[in-house]
Amino acid sequence: YRHHMDLLFPFAEYWWFYAAFTGFVLGLLALDLGVFHRHAHVVSFRESLIWSVVWVTIALAFNVAFYAYASHTFGPDVGRRVGLEFLTGYIVEKSLAVDNVFVFVLVFAYFAVPPVLQHRVLFYGILGALVFRAIFIALGSVLMQYHAVVLLFGAFLLLTGVKMLWAPERKIDPNHNPLVRLFRRLMPVTPDFRGASFLVKLDGRWHATPLLVALLFLEMSDVIFAVDRKSTRLNS
Repeated sequence: YRHHMDLLFPFAEYWWFYAAFTGFVLGLLALDLGVFHRHAHVVSFRESLIWSVVWVTIALAFNVAFYAYASHTFGPDVGRRVGLEFLTGYIVEKSLAVDNVFVFVLVFAYFAVPPVLQHRVLFYGILGALVFRAIFIALGSVLMQYHAVVLLFGAFLLLTGVKMLWAPERKIDPNHNPLVRLFRRLMPVTPDFRGASFLVKLDGRWHATPLLVALLFLEMSDVIFAVDRKSTRLNS
């Protein structure tokens, strides 16, 4: 798939397409935070359902436009193939993202993140996830050329599966996460939330709030999920 897409849409010729798509996504995120969620509020089930429909509709509309453009440029057979590949990838990613929801619930419950601030944490978590996804995609496109790396990721995936199968079930404790513990040593953390702020300045020194710690743990969890998914794709 990647090989065919490289031939159809080489970056040197279609840089404008990649730039426009990236700008479009960033524009939607800016619109979401700067306009629709400028003021922190509790997101109701009805509102979350409406926004879910909106985002899925936008993705499917892009799928149709992508199919039409590929069909017009490269022919109907290629258009159907790349359109179906995009739709398949979207459905797979949407299905895999369900497990992240359970992690979000556990983290919010552990850090007692107020419902009014949860959208703010998730939004910046998405921004961080986009950066990590770009890094993993770039690395994956390079590492796929080496068979030894594919075997290494396969071994990692097998070891992860064995560990999940035989290890006793443990409650997630962010305080035992090495990155969170290191962060607490490097920067003081306030004992309570300070509104929607991630950082506050107390006595002339910057302090992190529990909101920032929760965001840090979410990003760490996302990296783990991304590595696991990348190893799965490399071996498929």
